[in-house]
Amino acid sequence: MKIDSTTNEEYDDIGDNHIASSEDTPMREDAFALNDEEKIQKIKGSVKEILQTLGLDLEDDSLKGTPKRVAKMFVNEIFGGLNPEKKPKASTFDNKYKYGEMLVEKNITLYSTCEHHLLPIVGRAHVAYISNGSVVGLSKMNRIVDYYAKRPQVQERLNIQIVRELQKALGTEDVACIIDAKHLCVNSRGIRDIESSTVTAEYGGKFKEKAVRQEFLNFIKLETNF
Repeated sequence: MKIDSTTNEEYDDIGDNHIASSEDTPMREDAFALNDEEKIQKIKGSVKEILQTLGLDLEDDSLKGTPKRVAKMFVNEIFGGLNPEKKPKASTFDNKYKYGEMLVEKNITLYSTCEHHLLPIVGRAHVAYISNGSVVGLSKMNRIVDYYAKRPQVQERLNIQIVRELQKALGTEDVACIIDAKHLCVNSRGIRDIESSTVTAEYGGKFKEKAVRQEFLNFIKLETNF
């Protein structure tokens, strides 16, 4: 019993200290044994049980549909990035105009979910790459961010997954991503610090060079007013 108690305390500490276990999202081998509709029905029952355990009256008109709404939201929306069938196809094109400088897509809106407390992560991602012969459609960069954000996440892992995906699509190591986000597990519970945000970065290839990294940082500091 003492071992189990210590283990539970360690898991609680890990959750508050924002620690990730791997750069890949932890998935079971049978993750896709159920289709989406089957998952919705199963999650619906689990949410219903949780709400009833909390003492809520699910016969009330306001709460009656909540278990199904939550289940559909989990499967189709905020955790939709767990389904590889929803992964965006990062179509690339030849860099025929020979643009050889850095390309930056900044201020990409990011909504994710902390995997430790299942509370929202809200912020911005800034993504850049230097072409070695291929370019990717601008909207695909946003879609890649959105896909990997739509799953239980740790921000450091999200950085890495975005960079790895673009490196693979573009055939270059010269990719970077910076994320600045608020975690409601910090802002609305625990320490309840509403002002703090978390900044993480992943640099590949040329972006590990100080001058190139600084150029990227200078680009994302530029104000965009139209």
